[in-house]
Amino acid sequence: MAAPSAMACDPWRFLVVRERADLDALAELLPYGQMLRQAALGIVVCGDPAQAHRQERSYLLQDCSAAVENLLVAAHLLGLGAVWLGVHPNEDRVAGIRRQFGVPETILPVAAVAVGRPAETPEPRTRFNPDFVHNGRW
Repeated sequence: MAAPSAMACDPWRFLVVRERADLDALAELLPYGQMLRQAALGIVVCGDPAQAHRQERSYLLQDCSAAVENLLVAAHLLGLGAVWLGVHPNEDRVAGIRRQFGVPETILPVAAVAVGRPAETPEPRTRFNPDFVHNGRW
């Protein structure tokens, strides 16, 4: 919750999933989230549109994404592995999480994070591409 947020509105809400059956159910809802079956926990990052700056979905998505990134960095600093799993804008995933975990219709599930002991330790990599950087003007 230390992530930046437009006008400090902090629209994020967090659903922490620890029970094995619930982690398995979350994995069923997220086709690329099968690592949840072995994860110690999952965190579903949601947003409250009524609390977002100007009630704008775009601000909500930016704020929640910053919170997800902070979760990933914190997990890494603790020696844990973490994976960002997309939920929004896939309506099936959004509806499935709402149904499975009782998330109110007024709350938007944005993403999930699987957290646990990493199964592998790949070499650090970069995606830096100088063609994507424009200095001063496009």
